[in-house]
Amino acid sequence: MIDALMNTYARLPVNFTHGEGAWLWDSEGHKYLDALGGIAVCGLGHAHPAVTKAICDQAATLVHTSNLYGIEAQNLLAEKLTALAGMQSVFFSNSGAEANEAAIKIARLYGHKKGIAKPNIIVADGSFHGRTMATLSATGNRKVQAGFEPLVQGFIRVPYNDLEAIRTVAKNTDGVVAVLVEPVQGEGGINIPAADYLDGLRALCDENDWLLMLDEIQTGMGRSGKWFAFQHSNSQPDVMTLAKALGNGVPIGACLAAGKAADLFQPGNHGSTFGGNPLACRAAIAVIDSMEEQRLVERAHVLSQKLVAGFKARLAENPHIADIRACGLLLGIELDMPCAALVREALADGLLINVTAEKVVRLLPPLIISDAEADIIVDKVSSLVEAFVADTPASARA
Repeated sequence: MIDALMNTYARLPVNFTHGEGAWLWDSEGHKYLDALGGIAVCGLGHAHPAVTKAICDQAATLVHTSNLYGIEAQNLLAEKLTALAGMQSVFFSNSGAEANEAAIKIARLYGHKKGIAKPNIIVADGSFHGRTMATLSATGNRKVQAGFEPLVQGFIRVPYNDLEAIRTVAKNTDGVVAVLVEPVQGEGGINIPAADYLDGLRALCDENDWLLMLDEIQTGMGRSGKWFAFQHSNSQPDVMTLAKALGNGVPIGACLAAGKAADLFQPGNHGSTFGGNPLACRAAIAVIDSMEEQRLVERAHVLSQKLVAGFKARLAENPHIADIRACGLLLGIELDMPCAALVREALADGLLINVTAEKVVRLLPPLIISDAEADIIVDKVSSLVEAFVADTPASARA
């Protein structure tokens, strides 16, 4: 059966059959602690009772009509998200890439309304915004773009966390209409910018009449220790995108807008067949309500401090550890050598992790993990890293 699938994923040799909380079980009955959360999707863990009930109840009532008609759950979810984020309007889609596509279209529409025939969006090296043609073109990773040229035009790339580079673009380039960045780069290696980076971007956008657009697909929904990572700053975006943890595994994306971006879309400008359907919206409402009831945003901050302290106690003195960094429950342990092999070693030890940017162990555990489960993550990851660096010959550390 697997031969019928397109060969797009280098899948690990495991098939999961069910989960509960932060744990998964495979088809052979083995148990795994999920420190990856479906890549920042399952913030409430697996089989969360409130989300399960919302899905089942809605599926038994109404799954889909279309956006030709009113959808009560969509309106309610929009109200909740805009209130949490301080935004004004929302467009719902099915994925993060689609949410970013909406943001790109908003930026271009904004430019055209200003009389700019060829609008440009500033994006960052090391970024990841999706795999559709426009979001792939916005992404700052040549590896994922290779073979799909010609890329979509209209993106100007600068180094991440470099305000001076953007000032240079402002002085020397016409037609810029927006800046699109991640508050923390996830796929790029848990790259955390300077504390004043977003505030600096906001000031530059205001000075030049640009839109500030933030991709919060991985950082949003409480993972950073705030509902949205931009809330660690003093600035508000014009456009913000969400997906991943919004539905806790049910596909849903959202593009939120405020101020001069809020009313740019008009009927006929954009749309989605499935976006914002009753099932997805009910799941997302259950996610938000559960996060509020369980105070999981605050819990993410507490867990982050616990995990970072544990990793520093175990690994900070190891000469092969380049950095241990975190923004809430986005954690990165950077080694001084490629370490992709750790993913399979962790799997064999009953732990799900990820390695990104070749040398960074990326951890994105569910927000609902217990203190004991956090201790297991620290112990298992630290032991795996210690053994890995000890067993890796110097010739393989470049």
